[in-house]
Amino acid sequence: MAKNDTNIMAEPGKQEILITREFEAPREIVFKAFTDPELYVQWIGPRGLTTIIETFEPRNGGSWRFIQKDQEGNEFAFHGVNHEVSPKRIISTFEFEGLPEPGHVLLDTLKLEELSGNRTRLVEQSVFQSVEDRDGMMQSGMDEGVNESYERLDEVLEKLKK
Repeated sequence: MAKNDTNIMAEPGKQEILITREFEAPREIVFKAFTDPELYVQWIGPRGLTTIIETFEPRNGGSWRFIQKDQEGNEFAFHGVNHEVSPKRIISTFEFEGLPEPGHVLLDTLKLEELSGNRTRLVEQSVFQSVEDRDGMMQSGMDEGVNESYERLDEVLEKLKK
């Protein structure tokens, strides 16, 4: 894996996606980008989408909801609950509201590991309720969204380090 490549692993037959990525910034700055709504909207999601935060409570037991709009005005909404929010780990649920039936919730554990040289390794494990839900997420193009989001996060982190 190259220095800042995003590694997305989804083993056949398993209910999880594992994402690993390194950032050229200290953990406290990466954590801030995940928990400050003004920073979060600058990087979450693919380029070309505008993010509007409806609820953003980055604390244990807090909830979150945001809507993303594309250039044609189509809206995509997501929501969840934060179970743990600390500089080392964020555990939350995630649900896309656009599915025909609600209730396809995943549990997301994001770990932020301090590395030498003021770098941070992100390890994200998303556990789905079924292999079918996981496969549906993989087929949705989520890998492109994750890659673009983390490229945008690199840009935000670069500004914050100055």
